Amino acid sequence: MRILLVEDEPELRAHLHKGLERAGYTVDLADNGEDALHLGDTEPFDAVVLDLGLPRIDGLTVLQRWREAGRRMPVMILTARDRWHDKVAGIDAGADDYLTKPFHPEELFARLRGLIRRAHGHASPLLRCGELTLDTRSGQVRYRGETVALTAHEYKLLEHLMLRPGAVLSRTELTEHLYAQEVERDSNTIEVFMARLRRKLPGLGLETVRGRGYRLAPPP
Repeated sequence: MRILLVEDEPELRAHLHKGLERAGYTVDLADNGEDALHLGDTEPFDAVVLDLGLPRIDGLTVLQRWREAGRRMPVMILTARDRWHDKVAGIDAGADDYLTKPFHPEELFARLRGLIRRAHGHASPLLRCGELTLDTRSGQVRYRGETVALTAHEYKLLEHLMLRPGAVLSRTELTEHLYAQEVERDSNTIEVFMARLRRKLPGLGLETVRGRGYRLAPPP
């Protein structure tokens, strides 16, 4: 899953960046509202962690402009403002959740997992497809009763497919969700990861749709 982290405080930004990467997320960073607005308008994020007190353009305005432009990615607001009317303003601007500083990073990560799941219509933290289960809390993957060891990129790709069962996803879309903006992207690597997943999960239904991309076929 690919996250945009918008925070102007360097120490907190670095701390959350490391924590999100350890939790398995691909993370893009912005330390001001102008850069955040541009990234949210041009890159496909699975969720955004957005501070309100930003230089250049404040976070509330950034969020309002995204929603006015039809950007639908889940947004978690971070702020030191704990007054109830500030929270109401954030929710009314289009925020999906609200976390007041100081907070424990594990709470943020748990809320993010929930936002991403619900954005794709999944209430449970356990994703299922036939004999395959993926636990978004622990990162454990089990297939036909056995635990399957996946690399970080294999896991991200599988999770992205399991959140959208039956949907055809292009190589470009999958690549954009696996890699941050500053990373050199090669869509051919998706073919490599898909081949590895098919070897580790034989018979699962990881299909290539010629000329369009890949999909995880729901079990009959």
